[in-house]
Amino acid sequence: MQQDKSHRIPWSILVSAVLMAFVLFLPMMSVPPMEHILQAELGLTHAQNGLLFSIPLIMIGAVAIPAGILSDRIGIRKAAGIGAIMIALGSILRSTATTPSGLIAFTVIYGIGLGWVWPSLPKLVSAWAPREKAGIFTGVYSAGIYAGAAVGIALTMPLVFPITNTFQGVFLIWGIPPIIAAALWWILVKEPPHNTADSELTIQGSTPFRELIHNRNLWLLSVFFLLYSFFLYAWVGWTPALLLLKGATPESAGFISSITMWVAIPAVFAVTRLAHKLGLRKPFLWIPAIVFAISAWAVINVSLPLSWLPMVIVAVAEASLLVTTLSLPIEMVPEKDVGAATGLMLAIGHAGALVGPWISGHLFDLTGNLNASFLLMVGVAVASVGIVFRLPETGPKARVKK
Repeated sequence: MQQDKSHRIPWSILVSAVLMAFVLFLPMMSVPPMEHILQAELGLTHAQNGLLFSIPLIMIGAVAIPAGILSDRIGIRKAAGIGAIMIALGSILRSTATTPSGLIAFTVIYGIGLGWVWPSLPKLVSAWAPREKAGIFTGVYSAGIYAGAAVGIALTMPLVFPITNTFQGVFLIWGIPPIIAAALWWILVKEPPHNTADSELTIQGSTPFRELIHNRNLWLLSVFFLLYSFFLYAWVGWTPALLLLKGATPESAGFISSITMWVAIPAVFAVTRLAHKLGLRKPFLWIPAIVFAISAWAVINVSLPLSWLPMVIVAVAEASLLVTTLSLPIEMVPEKDVGAATGLMLAIGHAGALVGPWISGHLFDLTGNLNASFLLMVGVAVASVGIVFRLPETGPKARVKK
């Protein structure tokens, strides 16, 4: 007889998941505030800086599918634990880099670890929480993602860089939290208990991956995530530079840009509770996508004293989009295949994370400003709205009507 899942995830699992989420993007987000320093010391162009920022996202795309399949096969603890060690190793090694090639190589190691861990977090939620509560628990660890990103982009220049006055010192300091997170993961996390249904699924084996790649809705979700990633990482990667062009100091540019991440932390809890109450998913995709488009157009023209406003608006939209897209694979496929399905979505979606910052940086090199880059983001956001209306509604209310 199938045993019902608890409505509470054990505190040790939840704490480990939140801490792991916190360190996922913390090392990466230290790059945009130091763009002018890396340009001066390593001779990087704007496009190359955008590419350096994107390398961890490229690696997510490269390893997310095998990582998701591995998580389904060997278990969440081992799969994510391997990735956690690689995040810590790559983050620390970046502090030894003295050339662009060395920095790139060590960033690749960090990125592989990032891609190895991320598919396991939705899998962790699907294994420990009932499906109707998946959005709420996804929101909890998503808050950790935003907190880590906000700390990285906000504190790098005003607090961490002055300690050593080198970009290597920044990478060293930001390499310490991943080491702590990796150690606690291996100490605290355990595999979820298997109920009768789980055992049957293990005997039968997971759905062949070729069946997953024929899932039309999963492909639509992946394309939407690609457009979302294009916008998000172009926005995060280049808003500090846009603010510098408007006259901000490096410290204030990093702080204003980080508002997007800080506001997203409480917003993600509000959004998940509202989505759970309404029992719908699609409005939490298409409405924020429209908000993205409006905000990208507005930030070009808004004055520096008011530049915080688009950051706040994008924060709420971003919180809605991230937690909803991470929850959808849990509702689209059987629990045993959530890791592989999430890996597919992340692999395809992070192609946008690669090209978004790079194309934006290339346009910056060509034009000397970021207007064209943010207008391109407007077009990408509008295109994503069209994808949403082709997705099915997977929320509880829609399932009840069926």
